[in-house]
Amino acid sequence: MGTEIKTPVLIVGGGPIGLSIAIELGWRGIESILVDEGDGTIEHPRTGLIAVRTMELFRRWGLAQRVRECGFPDDYDLSMVFCTSLNGLMLDRENYPSMREAPTPPETPEKKQRCPQLWLQPILTDAARAERKAKLLFKHRFVSLQQDDQGVTAVVTDLNTGKPVPIRADYLLGCDGATSQVREQVGIRMEGRLLSYSVNVLIRAPGLVHKHKMGPAERYLFVGPEGTWGNLTVVDGNDIWRLTVLGSEEKMDLKNFDPAAWVRRAIGRDDVEFVVDSAIPWRRSEMLADRYCEGRVALVGDSAHTMSPTGGMGMNTGAQEVLDIGWKLEGLLNGWGGPTLLRSYEAERQPVAQRNIGFSTQNFRAWQDTPSPAAVCDLTPEGEKVREDLGKRLRESTRVEWESLGLQIGHRYEKSPICVPDGTPPTPDDYSTYVPTTRPGSRAPHVWLEDGRSTLDLFGRDFVLMCFDKRLQAETDAFARAFAAKDVPFRTEHIEQADVATAYEVPLVLVRPDGHVAWRGSRAEAPGAVVDTVRGAV
Repeated sequence: MGTEIKTPVLIVGGGPIGLSIAIELGWRGIESILVDEGDGTIEHPRTGLIAVRTMELFRRWGLAQRVRECGFPDDYDLSMVFCTSLNGLMLDRENYPSMREAPTPPETPEKKQRCPQLWLQPILTDAARAERKAKLLFKHRFVSLQQDDQGVTAVVTDLNTGKPVPIRADYLLGCDGATSQVREQVGIRMEGRLLSYSVNVLIRAPGLVHKHKMGPAERYLFVGPEGTWGNLTVVDGNDIWRLTVLGSEEKMDLKNFDPAAWVRRAIGRDDVEFVVDSAIPWRRSEMLADRYCEGRVALVGDSAHTMSPTGGMGMNTGAQEVLDIGWKLEGLLNGWGGPTLLRSYEAERQPVAQRNIGFSTQNFRAWQDTPSPAAVCDLTPEGEKVREDLGKRLRESTRVEWESLGLQIGHRYEKSPICVPDGTPPTPDDYSTYVPTTRPGSRAPHVWLEDGRSTLDLFGRDFVLMCFDKRLQAETDAFARAFAAKDVPFRTEHIEQADVATAYEVPLVLVRPDGHVAWRGSRAEAPGAVVDTVRGAV
């Protein structure tokens, strides 16, 4: 056994979420070590859509523009097509603009972005490597952990030498995916159900978009006499595509699965050249960890939840968790965070994951909403009627998957132990519609400031007291003293801009480092008690 390495935070797993944690902690001045048994490359990219809230996180790190310039063509049409095959019969089409033409919603400074994992992974890896506080150990396999009241001792194997490496950390984060060994070793159970079996086929087909009659689209959903059987999703906007074939457990058996035959069925022609890069079977499931923390070990990302990729919220849910847990670890490691701070991570994030799982399953069920499809390929009046009916039905039932701003930025922490409720009723919780609010637990609203920044750009490093009435100097001073007494990072922002004041609803709004509202009011009643609540000391 080698010499023990010490670090404040050990991150197990080097996918987008593990790398994001390393970046966020480094941005906060917190040292971490990330271990992953791979070499940092991705053979079969899954993530494609970067949701609005994740782009806001990338904006904080200065990565948003790099992600926008990842290489995906900004003039590529991102529509949804329902058809029997690329060269078969059209059922319907939902038109959506390219990234260039899509407007940024007024409720956010960042619109969503198409960035496949084959490009996102290197961007995040480079950013993590650039963080002086982050150390990346690829080709290191996590083996075991033991924890006590003071920290966690893990053993990893250096795959280059075969030697065990002990690592001692104050906290350990399991970012090691759906089959998490960290989760298994601390005895956290997953609860949920299997939804279906699928096979992902990654193909290279140069110029494919010009070799069929459906026109460019982000996704093509294929319907046959048996119903919806698969979909083809754009990866790089040019050569690379991912075909997902839905089916049974038997179909997942690659010994009996002919990926090329399914690709030919999707294309609808035999003379289009393509290469199958990989075919990977997987189980589509909705699972949620019964708890997110065990002692000083916490789960982040797919280790805590699995969901259907319909809607693209898997990685994006994990990114929201990075935003939530990063500042809390900073508070604990720097001494100002109380014992409730880490526990609040589960209280806040587990219900949101459950919500996002429900959204994703709803979208998957919508894919399968194809009653009486037997005649869908028939060139008869009956077949034409079936195609018209199914196309309309699919277009309407899947629309929420693509129009989900409420899901992306409307999540709120209703029963958080570190937010101070004010007794006001919640805004509607709707997947499609986002209603800006400063009700405690909600994401603080975005409004453009006169200097060109977003209000969201004010948040991240500290607790920020937004003050919209200059007569309240005594109130802001009282808060400043209360935060200083507990060494909690804090500052006041005096805003004299009418539209911001209107959006923030009340004269004083206290915003946490993750951009969620912790408290709001008209005067500083018991600021010391507020501070103790929001820092997790109550």
